[in-house]
Amino acid sequence: MRETGNVAFLHHLVRDRIRRSLDAKQKLLLDVSFHNLTVHVALRIVDSLRSGGKVLFFGNGGSAADAQHLAAEFTGRYLRERPTLPAVALGVNPSSVTAIGNDYGFDLVFARELDALGKPGDVAVGISTSGNSRNVIRALEIAKSKSIYTVALTGASGGSLRNIADSTICVPSEETPRIQECHILTGHIICEIVEQMLCGDAS
Repeated sequence: MRETGNVAFLHHLVRDRIRRSLDAKQKLLLDVSFHNLTVHVALRIVDSLRSGGKVLFFGNGGSAADAQHLAAEFTGRYLRERPTLPAVALGVNPSSVTAIGNDYGFDLVFARELDALGKPGDVAVGISTSGNSRNVIRALEIAKSKSIYTVALTGASGGSLRNIADSTICVPSEETPRIQECHILTGHIICEIVEQMLCGDAS
């Protein structure tokens, strides 16, 4: 009987988490400013790529995984066969991360890589659910000093990144899993816009 009760609770948990995810996405669906900002960011990336630039993604933990995921959509493909698009996920080289972290501090693990790899005309996308990750903030500060367009993907408040990034896309949730789910949705939408604009069929 106890096991049956536990299973019922777990079924309730599954339904509740799906509902919360849908609620967050429903808010995005109705948020015209989110639509406008997402299109704007995608078009800035298109302009960068057309001019020989690249996209640099970075974040911590699950956001680091999102950064790698989105960079892979550019260098591989998203929905269609096409030429590769230049994108880099920072923080994926353990030797670089541990050397920078050991010698300069963890706050600079993305900033120093971005300083080495970024150039004017690129786009830097920092991902932080709180908007307050120090290493993401420092990297976007370096990016701005190099005339790199800066984008932040954050949670509802935007955190400190709201006042730093050129464009801040805030997901209307305070729950880290829901924010991350919406971040990858946003990233996928941006990937699709970029592919359509660069590879035809744009309307």
